[in-house]
Amino acid sequence: MFFGSYEYSLDDKGRLTIPSKFRDEISKSLYLLKGFDGCLSVYPENEFQNYISRLTSLEFEKEKVRLHQRILLSSVVELKVDNANRVLIPSKTLKQYGINKDVIIVGVLDHFEIWDNEKWKKYQEMNESSFELDAEAILKNEE
Repeated sequence: MFFGSYEYSLDDKGRLTIPSKFRDEISKSLYLLKGFDGCLSVYPENEFQNYISRLTSLEFEKEKVRLHQRILLSSVVELKVDNANRVLIPSKTLKQYGINKDVIIVGVLDHFEIWDNEKWKKYQEMNESSFELDAEAILKNEE
């Protein structure tokens, strides 16, 4: 399970060190894809397969399903974890999604997200004030 947030910097080649707390949860392959709200999502192999299974169960004949699957799956990049626990994020991907050198890695249960530091700060500022009301509404529906 992934949780917490960690500040890192990409090196000049676009390599990112995986937080030490996440290393037991991953193998030598990770899957990077377009996330929500401007981030990149990173899944370990088993959780990526679970996600793909959910996508496979959707009806491709529906326009919104096709759109989602095409956009999402075209963004997938398989990342190999090196011996120094780093992954190389393609420069094309970093540029496409506006991820600069300074990043925040955010654990989100079955995956983690890579946010550009400035985007993450803006996201937090925009959403912090509604956190408690949102939590109340979401958790109330679970009862």
